Formats: sequence, structure tokens, C-alpha cells
Amino acid sequence: MRRTGPLNSITDVPGIIVGCHTDLEMLSGVTVVMTTAGGVGGVDVRGGAPGTRETDLLDPVNLIERVDAIALCGGSAYGLEAASGVMRYLEERGIGHPVGEGRVVPIVPAAVIFDLGRGIKHSHPDKEAGYDAASLASCAAVKLGNQGAGTGTVSGGLKGGLGSASEALDNGITIGAVVVVNSTGSAFDRETGAFYAKHLEIGGEFGGVRMNSSVGNPTYPQLYGEPGAHTTIGVVATDAILTKAQATKVAMMAQDGIARSIYPCHTMFDGDTIFCIASGRTSLPVEETRYGRSTARALSLLGASAADVVARSIIRAVISAEGISNFRSYRDAFLKATGAK
Repeated sequence: MRRTGPLNSITDVPGIIVGCHTDLEMLSGVTVVMTTAGGVGGVDVRGGAPGTRETDLLDPVNLIERVDAIALCGGSAYGLEAASGVMRYLEERGIGHPVGEGRVVPIVPAAVIFDLGRGIKHSHPDKEAGYDAASLASCAAVKLGNQGAGTGTVSGGLKGGLGSASEALDNGITIGAVVVVNSTGSAFDRETGAFYAKHLEIGGEFGGVRMNSSVGNPTYPQLYGEPGAHTTIGVVATDAILTKAQATKVAMMAQDGIARSIYPCHTMFDGDTIFCIASGRTSLPVEETRYGRSTARALSLLGASAADVVARSIIRAVISAEGISNFRSYRDAFLKATGAK
């Protein structure tokens, strides 16, 4: 039987801590995923309008293997500034890639969503927001909904949010995700409210929301909201020992969680990006195969689970979101009218 970690959060992964800066006037924020001892990083950029930093560094052919933090930011390209605040926080504590004479360069890849102009304060997350998010990082369960980089998000024309989930695998490895859902596509059937990936629920984590409703087969994809004002970004983390190439493969497979739960996704108006961090605590099981002793099967199953936790995180983000400004929440649209809780 499949089971979540104790918190059903990315922070179930040993060595992973998360902090959020939330600005309710700006309706934007920053979510920082940090490692307590560094981790091997990978990334997969799938959307047509990405805003990123240090993703080339994570290519397996390039030098640096370990990352210190990953910043998920609102504010479109302006929001990449927040990663500099995360760097300053880490530098003050001597955390980063050593470059001699006692100096370090913190490795902080980042990705952004478009949420400009949704609040009453027209600004964007800056260095101080990134520093604040890093300073608040802890191993507590990630707060869901209108938090951090999910504060001003919109998904499928309704309120998006920040979501997280985890899974404890039978082989002793834990996989978790945190996702900022700001998609031009929808995570649920617009007629019934049923989530496309509702079958992935573990232990009633969706609260029974629309579980008895059927999912239709839309004959024509729809894009909601203003073109170019979207993107789903996230981080999957695991305590498995992975190489940089393996972490990249897990990030690639984790993107399937977006495809499984949001329709359509990876459009020209979304900058869909998923990072992977491997904190390196548990070895992948080795099996005898026709190619010799290999971890390929275990890696494949880890990537499949990563896709599942991304999809579950997306649903939890939408369910947990609260309506803001001109955007109703999922609960406003599908639960209040029926009296469901």
C-alpha cells in the first residue's frame, strides 16, 4: 500500500528545509528549498516561456554538482533578484561552493512565475524577500495555498497556490515535492470539478473533494487567463544517492506529474520548470539485469513516484487556495454551492 511521509510534505525528505516569504499586498512571494548539507541538483525546463537562473549549471556535462538552495519566486523575471538574497543568507553562514581564501559562492538556481499586477502594491519580490524566505526555512510541513510564491497565483482561471506532498517508498527512500501552481491550463474538469489526477490520492489527502465526480474528455483544449501570465514551477527532493545525470532524469520524469494533472500544460505561455535535489542519504537498490548490475529499475520507479508527488502537490495547492481579488478559489466555485467542506 502506498503511503506518505509523516508530514506529507517535501520536508519529510531528510536534509530538506523550506521557507516562505509572503506579501499579501503585492500578492506575490518567494519559496526557498534548502539543503542542510548540500545536495546533487538536476533540472528540466519544459514550458515555452521560462524565467530561470543557473539552469545551465545543472546540465550533467557541466562542473558544479551540488546546490545549496533553490528559489521559487513570483515577480516574473524581476523576481530572480530574490535568489541573490538567498545567496547572501548562505554566504553569511559560510555555505556554498568553496573558491579559496575562506570564500564561498552559494549555488542557488531559481525559477519564476508571472504574477505581476495582481496585488494592490505593484512591485515584485526582491533580495530582502529572498533573504527572509531563507531565514524562515525549517523542517516543518510546508503551509499550503496562498503562501510564498503561491500567494498570487492563478490556475485555470481560478486561484492557484503552493502545494506539497511526499511518498515513503518500500525500499526506504523518500520522495517529496513542492509546487507553485500558476497554470494557464486547468487541474480539474470545468463541468464537474473533478481533478484529472484524483486517482493518485493517498490516505484521503484531498479530503474527498469531488472524488465521486467523473472527469470528462474535453474535445478542445482551453487556455484560461491572460496569455503569458502563467507557469508551474517546483522542486522534487529525495534522500536517494544520485548522480547529477540521475537527478536530471528524475526531474524530467517529474514533469509528467504536471502533464498528468493540468490540461493543457507546457504551452507557449507557461514556463514549466522542475528541479530535483538529492540529499544523498540512501543508496538506490541494485539489481542484476541483462546489462549487468544496475540501479536503472530503482531510478525509473523513483522518477515515476516523483511524477505522482508533483501531481498530488498540484491538487493540494488548488484545494488549499483561498480566493483573492478578482479570482475565486476552487472551494468558492465547487464546494460552497453544494455545502461541502
